[in-house]
Amino acid sequence: MLDQYQIQLTRMLEAEQYKEAKQLLRFLVQCQGQEKRHYEEWESLLDWLVMAFPDGSDNEESSIVESEPEDETALREQLLNPHNQDEAYINQVLYIMQHHPMIDQQMLALERIVFIEAENVNDIMLEWLKREDIHPMVQFKALQCLRKRGLTGGISIVRLEENVLLDIESTPLSMDDFPQQIGRIVERTEAVAEIDDPTLPHFARELWKESLQYLYGTTAYQWMLRDDDETVDCFSAALHLTLNLTLYGSANDDDIRDTYSITDAMRFRYEQACRSLRSVAMLLQTGEDEDQP
Repeated sequence: MLDQYQIQLTRMLEAEQYKEAKQLLRFLVQCQGQEKRHYEEWESLLDWLVMAFPDGSDNEESSIVESEPEDETALREQLLNPHNQDEAYINQVLYIMQHHPMIDQQMLALERIVFIEAENVNDIMLEWLKREDIHPMVQFKALQCLRKRGLTGGISIVRLEENVLLDIESTPLSMDDFPQQIGRIVERTEAVAEIDDPTLPHFARELWKESLQYLYGTTAYQWMLRDDDETVDCFSAALHLTLNLTLYGSANDDDIRDTYSITDAMRFRYEQACRSLRSVAMLLQTGEDEDQP
């Protein structure tokens, strides 16, 4: 469990989610039973974050949030879009997209490709996406890249061994872009999970976001879009179960089904949702292991 918290804290800091990082650190320093050096590290990091990024009581944090994004976005775009886009640069980025063994490097290449102006890039990407060995998260990132490049129309690809037909212009660019039903599922899980552990909603949202990137366009994703309470209950309960298994290594299935009112009539659909999300969690764990140097 400690390892999971450390990994999540690192991700928060890398993503500059300082408010969330401070919340997690405050939780960690209240925990009991860990080595003294851990508490010292957490307290030192928390003190630095509080000093560098004050809470919003004096409006300093809100002013940071309001003033920095535009500059950060411009800086990031400048890094991803170098002035000299010669043929060697373009070929290198495309090669990384298609052949690099590290998923993170492929994803970064796709971020760069958004800004490449060469006319043949779209055709190369569309042909590459016909391959069946592309990681699902890389596929999703590529679909986002194509949408940002202004492409429209349908594309037929294989995702998790399913043939799916997708509209490029409908690819969600953020969590807010997903249909309302998708948001209802994670919001229900967050509300329930927060009762047991105030840090769990963040973990739930991260797991849900990654699951969507895997399942987008598949049969499981289409089922999520059914606009009824039973579907929300089934997937919310399945997300909660998968979250507990991921973080703690165990989960009480009976308690979760009771909490989310999973009746006998809903049991089969709930178990289908569990299988879909647990398979994603296993793939995520495998992917993290493979990306380790």
